[in-house]
Amino acid sequence: MSNLPPQLRYTESHSWVIFEDDVLLVGITDYAQNALGDIVFVESPEDGMHYQQGQQIGMIESVKTGSDIYAPVTGKVVDVNEALINSPELINEDPYSAWIYKILPASKVEIEQLLTAKDYQNLINKN
Repeated sequence: MSNLPPQLRYTESHSWVIFEDDVLLVGITDYAQNALGDIVFVESPEDGMHYQQGQQIGMIESVKTGSDIYAPVTGKVVDVNEALINSPELINEDPYSAWIYKILPASKVEIEQLLTAKDYQNLINKN
């Protein structure tokens, strides 16, 4: 069973989100980082760009494979985690602290539609 902080919301593409002030911090789940293995590169979305929910906005590469990153909500990227440029392994060490980017959501409705920890656990149990 993956470690799933209950205060976070989740996506079917294995991202987590949490509010910090008016923006959402976004990262990948423990389940995702375990599946990827040792992460060697993170391509973050472009700061200042607008993205649609579900749009591919970045990529994570590991020694095993690569995986696209998708926008959990429609909004504008307002910050990226520069620490991941030189230390992408921070995601493996603590996926719920190593956020990848911050996005200013265009609507709270999309956030409310994201998965709860229980719903996400049910999703990964099916895999």
